[in-house]
Amino acid sequence: MTDLGLPSVPRQQHRELGGGIGYAFNGQHFDAPADASVADIASTLDAPLSVIVQVTKRCDFDCSFCSEILQMPDPTLEQLDTMRRNLAGVSRVFLSGGEPLMRKDFGEVVDIFADHHIVAVPTNATHALDHARNIAGKISYANVGFEGPRAAFKRVRGDYDKTMAGVRVLQEHGIPLALSAVVYRSTLSVLPYTVQIADVLDATKVKLILPLRKGNALNLADHEFITTEEAETTFARLKEQRAEMQWSPALRLTAWTPQNEGHMLVVEPNGIVRAWPVYDAPDLWENLGNILEEPITEIWKRYRFKENHISKYVGRSIHAVTQGV
Repeated sequence: MTDLGLPSVPRQQHRELGGGIGYAFNGQHFDAPADASVADIASTLDAPLSVIVQVTKRCDFDCSFCSEILQMPDPTLEQLDTMRRNLAGVSRVFLSGGEPLMRKDFGEVVDIFADHHIVAVPTNATHALDHARNIAGKISYANVGFEGPRAAFKRVRGDYDKTMAGVRVLQEHGIPLALSAVVYRSTLSVLPYTVQIADVLDATKVKLILPLRKGNALNLADHEFITTEEAETTFARLKEQRAEMQWSPALRLTAWTPQNEGHMLVVEPNGIVRAWPVYDAPDLWENLGNILEEPITEIWKRYRFKENHISKYVGRSIHAVTQGV
């Protein structure tokens, strides 16, 4: 790869975060001793391990599974700085959307958070050329939504070629990659191709996610939703193929079980913090407070899914195959 004289990705490989938790930059995951009790870890933490901050609801794709279809104004930089101050103690922040790179000031958004948190960016990469130079060396990785070959990608998500062009820009600027694939019954057959593409792109991991019945996904045919058992069988087969083909990316599967209910904390553009997904709640959200008005330590006290949050992020309640295994 040509040396472009650009900022390098942080060299640190592991950071101890306290409470028995660490963060592995090379694998983009949290870890904890195998014998550590989730309840004990929860009792030592006064803030979440990871929070999703929606810096916009706007997007240039219209993914068939998207749950975030209700629009609202983008938070200002001043509001985002207030959020950052009130998120003190949170280890990792996902600067999400919508499509976060649609913000013309996204480099400034990253600058607000980068010195205080591990920053990751979920993106479709279509606006990578606008921002890659300014965010290289500041974010831990870009998580690119990617459902495999062109035909499947186009049907599920959007413009394959625009995303792939953006991925190449991210690579050129030395930004580590992960891929996320939303799994339909009709896309099960392309999952090996997705992992093959991730391997070619030197992506660190492939995350498989099942759709939830919200937003655009309410229009999906019932047969597109696979069961947890089918997902587990699919993952086991993909694990075998990974070993046979010697693919390098780690594999992750999050299924919507009771152990994963409410594990994510999402900050909407207006500052409202919600637990997600809460299966019996309207729109799968449970309101917890507003980060523009109080610190996350106070919101954490009333959050009732602490153990689910920790279990998920340290890999206890998901299916995972790590690198090199």
